[in-house]
Amino acid sequence: MSTPIYKEILIQGLTPDGKQFRPSDWAERLAGVMSQFRPGGAQPGRQISYSPWCEPTVINGVRCVIVNSELREYEPMAWDFVLNFAKDNNLVVSDFCVLPDLDKL
Repeated sequence: MSTPIYKEILIQGLTPDGKQFRPSDWAERLAGVMSQFRPGGAQPGRQISYSPWCEPTVINGVRCVIVNSELREYEPMAWDFVLNFAKDNNLVVSDFCVLPDLDKL
């Protein structure tokens, strides 16, 4: 059996001791900063949106950011920025795998 290759990491708005990270909109702020990094680069004149490589979400009531590993190849400094943000703020980081929606297959 082969080892799964995770394409995403999950940054949770929790510290290892279970405390919630503040401010409460940290995930949206981080994803907003990263919004310019996207496949094909930023599109001039387009509406502002999150990058598909760095998306805020809520999982089990916890604010999180899902970061796709493709960001590392596209812009290593942006990848380092996201990981250092998590490290500097003592946030829980784990491998993450988004499963396809089986109803759409």
